[in-house]
Amino acid sequence: MPRICPYQRSPPASERHQTRHSGEKLHASPKLVLTCLVFPFDQLMEAALDQARRARDAGEVPIGAVVALDEAIVGHGFNQPISSGDPTAHAEIVAIRDAAARLGNYRLPGAVMCVTIEPCLMCVGALVHARIATLVFGAAEPKTGAVVSTVRGLDLAGHNHRVEVVAGVRETECRELMQAFFLSRR
Repeated sequence: MPRICPYQRSPPASERHQTRHSGEKLHASPKLVLTCLVFPFDQLMEAALDQARRARDAGEVPIGAVVALDEAIVGHGFNQPISSGDPTAHAEIVAIRDAAARLGNYRLPGAVMCVTIEPCLMCVGALVHARIATLVFGAAEPKTGAVVSTVRGLDLAGHNHRVEVVAGVRETECRELMQAFFLSRR
């Protein structure tokens, strides 16, 4: 079962080696702490929000995603199933494809996926197959979210890979972007 951590800003530098970003004592998964130190989740989410705005401007549902590895963003993606004519062109899938192409490997061990909205079941499957280490998302998606909302897709017994989850990073901004998009469509 993945550990789902509510997001809190990182502790001061003097305390980072002692605690996780959620305040609990560090006992396991030092990769998550290293990710916090190397590439703060707020910065990743800003890049994902930029991608979501690109989707909105293209008339697509405003969801954006980035993949980071070794201090660098290696994949970008925004929702584009309508414009691409591809029902699988969700932000997460596009970002994974971009990262895999840039790195020359369909596996992305140690990578962090940051997405504005909780992934659907298809995207959860892609996270597992790509071997993403950490999923960071902004707002829950009560209708199709498959991490904490409708299904706990990362908990399915058949998966041979586990993903660390950090929820609620810049949650209000992510939710408001979606709400504004759908209000403008009514």
